[in-house]
Amino acid sequence: MLLGSERLLATNRLRGLKVGILANPASVDHTFRHIADRLATSGDFTLAAIFGPQHGFNSDLQDNMIETPHAEDPKRGVPIFSLYSETREPTKEMLDLIDVLVIDLQDVGARIYTFIYTMANCLRAAAKTGTPVIVCDRPNPIGGIQTEGPMLEPGFESFVGQYPIPMRHGMTVAELAKLFNEAFGIGAPLETVTMEGWSRDFYFDATDVPWIMPSPNMPTLDTAIVYPGTVLFEGTMVSEGRGTTRPFELIGAPYLDSAALAGRMNAHRLPGVYFRPADFEPTFQKHAKTPCGGCQLHVTSRMDFEPVIAGAALIRECYGLAPEQFQWREGPYEYEHEKMPIDILAGSTELREQVESQVPVPEIAASWTKGVAAFEALRAPYLLY
Repeated sequence: MLLGSERLLATNRLRGLKVGILANPASVDHTFRHIADRLATSGDFTLAAIFGPQHGFNSDLQDNMIETPHAEDPKRGVPIFSLYSETREPTKEMLDLIDVLVIDLQDVGARIYTFIYTMANCLRAAAKTGTPVIVCDRPNPIGGIQTEGPMLEPGFESFVGQYPIPMRHGMTVAELAKLFNEAFGIGAPLETVTMEGWSRDFYFDATDVPWIMPSPNMPTLDTAIVYPGTVLFEGTMVSEGRGTTRPFELIGAPYLDSAALAGRMNAHRLPGVYFRPADFEPTFQKHAKTPCGGCQLHVTSRMDFEPVIAGAALIRECYGLAPEQFQWREGPYEYEHEKMPIDILAGSTELREQVESQVPVPEIAASWTKGVAAFEALRAPYLLY
């Protein structure tokens, strides 16, 4: 197959232009060559500026809410503008340096992954200045068919959710760009460059594209598969496995009994997943250097597995096992200082209230049905494959 970036660079579209690139280490082609290097060494156009999303252009900053400073790229001799800094939207002064902004970012298929909102912020800025934006498409690592989870409700917009889409959206980054730009009225001068040879039923390992960590705690495809659900634990004081070699696959806390938690989870008979009792000790972040009891998610059937209900059920059972010790995380979280982190992650107060009331898992899943159906109708005109 061919990536959008590979197809773009095989054309004359950028000839004679000063080009800006929004990218990070995962922005490579089939030969592992980074798009910034390809742009910098072309004689047909000029690489004029680099823009980096959360974790930085070099993806070297681990945690959330750790801002990246602006810098100068010593290798390519161009400025690197951080869009996870005092500004999350490129300024007019930044865009004045370029004729066109190319976006080549690897998304992971979850509403709260911030790269898609850095893209949306770039589209908003481009709409003000008239700067053309070209979004180069990449695979959704967890496929383009399944959609799942609670919708983002009005009033709960944040940097981990700007638009009313479900937690698992089943779209590629270029499809999302079109959705944001047209359905949600950004109105930037946007072009998208599709992939060649990608199918909606492909998981990432069905492609021949090299897997490069899109962010520091997204080491493998296995991580991406569970992430749309277990990322909800960022809204709790239960460890989501950061500081282990299996972030988002290991879930636990010092006060939890691993056998009890795994037993309660497996009793739900959720499709396509087994919860194995696991004890672990994070090296950093929540409960650093403290033994935790919990479980590891083992996905046995990707097409049957529903990550968001698995994550919601896990939170429900962690709360149910130890309601007096369980804690929701306090803010600030991703630049939101008022609302609770779990509420901006889930998109409303509903999931938190369902957990606290110990609403049965099937009822939690059923509460998402209407919103997901409406989203599937909304997204249909913007699907490119």
